[in-house]
Amino acid sequence: MTELIKNNAALSRQRQLTEPELNKIITLIYRRAGIVITRQRRDMVYNRLMPRLRALGLTRFSDYLQLLEHSATHPEWQAFINALTTNLTSFFREAYHFPVLAEHARQRGGSYNVWCTAASTGEEPWSIAITLDEALGSSTLAPRVLATDIDTEVLEKARRGTYRLADLKTLTQHQKKTYFLRRNDSGPHTQVKVGRVLQQAVHFQPLNLIAAEWDIPAPFDAIFCRNVMIYFDKETQRRLLNRFAQRLKPGGLLFVGHSEHFSHMESPFRLKGQSVYCLAKEEV
Repeated sequence: MTELIKNNAALSRQRQLTEPELNKIITLIYRRAGIVITRQRRDMVYNRLMPRLRALGLTRFSDYLQLLEHSATHPEWQAFINALTTNLTSFFREAYHFPVLAEHARQRGGSYNVWCTAASTGEEPWSIAITLDEALGSSTLAPRVLATDIDTEVLEKARRGTYRLADLKTLTQHQKKTYFLRRNDSGPHTQVKVGRVLQQAVHFQPLNLIAAEWDIPAPFDAIFCRNVMIYFDKETQRRLLNRFAQRLKPGGLLFVGHSEHFSHMESPFRLKGQSVYCLAKEEV
């Protein structure tokens, strides 16, 4: 027993996250994904990356970092990004945006399309698709919503479109019956799956917002980039806003999170409504 305790203690010391290692992780995630992580989030970094060390049979963070830096195309890079990406979402989160989207879509009609830049586990793009279906009717043409995310694991969950019935608490009974199929009936564990109407309305693909090129079918009538820019520094935010402006149709809208404000910085956008922006050069 004493020997086992000693071995565990030695392993624990090996797996400590040193200050230089933390600094290297902060640098690497910024270079790869533009995400700013402060040193105060050491415990979060440790807890999210430790499962990766165990999965790879590594005992030291220095070995893990060496593996990443040895090859810029190593598949572990995606797991590294997935582990350090924060995903917090729900159906019709920040609900005040969706009536604005619906009215904008009704006014413009036609082949209205939206880019959801941080699809996470899918609740946001499905909410957008429901809103557009209710405002415009079902589309038999190309998908109306492009849903992207840097995290491939959550994107795959979004693509599957399977949720707990409890996750749909913000939807009306009509929306639940119209857009979802019940997979089983297990009380609090009842599962539902997104129906065909919505499946045809959304296209999912991985995308890194700070990548030099975006392989997307721009321009769009609206772009949702909510609660994403808070993880970027000011210069990255400025660059993204300029790139979003280039991919909006005239009169298009940019939806951001309630805590994200850009009116104070130099950008091509001006505030139009509650965390809704339009191009500054366009009249209301």
